[in-house]
Amino acid sequence: MRLDVRPILVRVGFSVLVVLPWVLLSTIQVSSKSKGRWYKGNLHTHTINSDGDSSPDVVARWYKENRYNFLVLSDHNYLTDPKGLNSVFAAEERFLLISGEEVTSGFEKLPVHVNAFNLHHTLQPMFGKSVLDTIQKNVDSILAAGGMPSLNHPNLGWAITPAELSQVRNLRLFEIFNSAPGNNDSGGGGSPGLEEMWDIVLSAGNRIYGIAVDDAHVFKVFGPEHSNPGRGWVNVRARELSVEAILESLEKGHFYSSTGVVLTNVEWFSDGLQIDIVPAKNDDRKYTVDFIGKDGTLLERSFDNNSSYTLRPGQPYVRAKVTSSDGGMAWVQPVFARP
Repeated sequence: MRLDVRPILVRVGFSVLVVLPWVLLSTIQVSSKSKGRWYKGNLHTHTINSDGDSSPDVVARWYKENRYNFLVLSDHNYLTDPKGLNSVFAAEERFLLISGEEVTSGFEKLPVHVNAFNLHHTLQPMFGKSVLDTIQKNVDSILAAGGMPSLNHPNLGWAITPAELSQVRNLRLFEIFNSAPGNNDSGGGGSPGLEEMWDIVLSAGNRIYGIAVDDAHVFKVFGPEHSNPGRGWVNVRARELSVEAILESLEKGHFYSSTGVVLTNVEWFSDGLQIDIVPAKNDDRKYTVDFIGKDGTLLERSFDNNSSYTLRPGQPYVRAKVTSSDGGMAWVQPVFARP
């Protein structure tokens, strides 16, 4: 499915954002033959209300000025009320703040952190008899409060195994990329990385979607050793920029996660995926599109900027990973075979 779109090239000097020179480019909005528009957002961010170094208004302004469309402020065990900030920022341009909290719990010395989106009051962390029980209690607490749960950095402290994650009920989202140092995204020592963990959980028959976040804490100084903003985000296709529409699309998996790759369009069909990339003028990056199935099996590899895959009999799901020649990545949410 092709789009009649004229790409826009936005140049950002390295002196402005050393972190991601493509951060502005990734906010290009395009119309789709499917209903809705693309909205760029970050789902995991901290302020001085927990362990961040900047006030909520400074944090919100960074994302707005860097062409994000929405942001969740997710302080540890603290609900930062976005109402006042929304009245300031949304009046100028289309920018939305969604209420959130990083419900910070644990079992023994293992950290268990679950983000809660669209809360109306602070939730107290729940503690269980095991890691799995602790996750489940916090997921249930968030749902009972009318929020949407998302499991954070499973490999932090090597706390959560694929087997445990596979048993969590009513969890639709978890982090497959968290750019903050020390989260062990790539795995090691026999423990799987987060993308491998995703395929293990999907292959066990679970419907769960993978998000990328920056988990930003530091806005005053930039460097690879800091938890800076702009290194991971989601692009959500929604009917409008509202809390309800964004969460509805996250629940359905109508988004892709990215560290720098911009997809012009994605179509999720009942039996497959289509991915379109239209590079901006003078952008000579090349792309590899991997269609991935059960147990992380590479089903097909394409070097075409317009790639598609249709599920074959016996294949329970297909997802896609797009890698650019400069190292940027995007993860497209899976399509599942009909029962």
